[in-house]
Amino acid sequence: MCGIAGFLDRSGLSRPAEMEAVVGAMTRTLAHRGPDGGDRWVDAAGGVALGHRRLAIIDLTPAGRQPMPSGDGRYVITFNGEIYNFTELRQELEGLGHRFRGSSDTEVMLEGFSAWGVEATVRRLVGIFAFAVWDRAARRLTLARDHLGVKPLYHGTFGPLLVFGSELKALVAHPAVPRRVDRGSVAAFLRLGYVPTPFSVYEGIAKLPPGHLLEVDSDGRQRLLRYWDVAAVARAGLAARDTMDEAEGMERLEALLTDAVRRQMVSDVPLGAFLSGGVDSSLVTAVMQEHSGRPVRTFSIGFTEKAQDEAPFAADVARHLGTEHEALYVSPADLAAAVPRMPFVFDEPFADASQIATLLLSEMTRDHVTVALSGDGGDELFAGYGHYRLLDRLWGTVARVPAGVQRAFAGGVERLPAGVMGLADRLMPERPGRIPPHHRLLRTAQLLPAGTADDLYRRRYSHWMEPGSLLTGGAAEQRGAFWDDHGDAVPGFVERMQLLDQTTYLVDDVLPKVDRASMAVGLEARVPLLDHRLAELAWSLPPSLTRRGGTGKWALREILYRRVPRALVDRPKNGFNPPVDAWMRGPLRDWAEALMAPERLRAGGVLDPARVRPVWDAFQRGAGRPWDHKRLWDIVMLQAWLDTERTAVAEPARLARVG
Repeated sequence: MCGIAGFLDRSGLSRPAEMEAVVGAMTRTLAHRGPDGGDRWVDAAGGVALGHRRLAIIDLTPAGRQPMPSGDGRYVITFNGEIYNFTELRQELEGLGHRFRGSSDTEVMLEGFSAWGVEATVRRLVGIFAFAVWDRAARRLTLARDHLGVKPLYHGTFGPLLVFGSELKALVAHPAVPRRVDRGSVAAFLRLGYVPTPFSVYEGIAKLPPGHLLEVDSDGRQRLLRYWDVAAVARAGLAARDTMDEAEGMERLEALLTDAVRRQMVSDVPLGAFLSGGVDSSLVTAVMQEHSGRPVRTFSIGFTEKAQDEAPFAADVARHLGTEHEALYVSPADLAAAVPRMPFVFDEPFADASQIATLLLSEMTRDHVTVALSGDGGDELFAGYGHYRLLDRLWGTVARVPAGVQRAFAGGVERLPAGVMGLADRLMPERPGRIPPHHRLLRTAQLLPAGTADDLYRRRYSHWMEPGSLLTGGAAEQRGAFWDDHGDAVPGFVERMQLLDQTTYLVDDVLPKVDRASMAVGLEARVPLLDHRLAELAWSLPPSLTRRGGTGKWALREILYRRVPRALVDRPKNGFNPPVDAWMRGPLRDWAEALMAPERLRAGGVLDPARVRPVWDAFQRGAGRPWDHKRLWDIVMLQAWLDTERTAVAEPARLARVG
């Protein structure tokens, strides 16, 4: 992976040296993504500057450096990602008479552009990518992002200037780009814990959606093209489900999964895998080990709080597979050192608390390898989340209950005194790995007033139900795919949740977390379960291969059981979730308390202390809602980001050197 940045300036006022200096400043902010060097390319007549930071993975020679021109000189590209079918594409292009100077996938893409055009080439790619390519003949800049959004790409238009980059810090390093906080995006963040696509925390800057190209002509005209649409893929796959039996589905899935993993093991630098001991990472690791000539290097992270610690399970799987395993346990000192770094790593407010563990795991892994394969994506593609089944059952009940009765029951539960809630816990003892009964009761009450299945999904994922009211003066919340209603377009409640997850939570939470954390330390993270061919196949599999007997990811589990004993992986999954509630009452309390001080909240100029502070005080007393720690993590991460932003505005030169 790498870092890319650049701009198209139609003002005609910049000289080549000035353009090169500006794009150099933009790419220097991405040095962590590409520690192996950086280059720039400028077309002053076209107003285009392209920058690149390199993390050399394939073709470590100078022939792999970017920005790279095509053999005929027409195209120049700056590219972040990996193309896993580049060998086949190269052979096809060689048959058409194209000749190659090196062995990189970047050069194959360029020759593909020359042979087939940009859009047609992108449709042929199997991989993860974000790139900008300048067509010198057509005087057109094209931005592209991979099918499922594994690699990030931001862009912004300010008058005659278009800027782009892998991370926000690169865009705001351009002197003509303002840093105006988008309050609507902040409200959306408080609901979701992330800023949803296509928005960013800054006005005028957007995320390019997955599966899209953005064409920008030299006269400023922009055209957004969708070359792959997961919703269309889902509808087509579901319509074709009845044409495949279970045996064929299992055979095709195992073959394609194996192909995806093997392709992503190609590397000219040391390679390993993240291993949590869960189904997805264990399956990826097992397939890797089958096709590796030496023990695979595996890495896991653990917590001293036993309820959240899955490191022993990972160690058991590693022993069975014979991998060379390393585990890191997070100490309070590790935590205290990592948390203040989050605003710099993520650039905009981001509040998935597993971000800390992911960063620390990436740091440990980078000490040993340069590339790591991950099991991300299995839950979304194969209906693995436990709440899918629970919400499906709840919706089946709720849909039969009149709305007035739902609201009355929910209101009654909300008004129950704490003593009654405690009685519920005593009458229904807590089981290991399960949330207390009164927590479940309160959560159900919050979900009950849902009017539609999609609304139930939104209530499940909303941290703050009215986030705009937390901001001083209020704010209208930005709305992305999270608010899409699929209705009858995708039949089946679980399938609709999967589709929403694949267009929201996966794109804007899971994948940015892994990308930013890994690239912050110059580690390339690959996600074989998110090969878009697997996504297409998953939607067309017989439903019994996805869910059976209340168990999700049934087919993935069966494939894994052929390689790992069922007893090692059949257990309740905690997820990659640190005990943030204990941390905010323990080792992080002083840090968070300082951020939540009323004068600090007022200084941020965004949050209303009168709405926020009482929730924090109740949480510290052990009162409030069971999920308040999650909502408060949103607040403290927003406050930490606002602190960083104020410093950045005051000292832009200092922060431009961070990373």
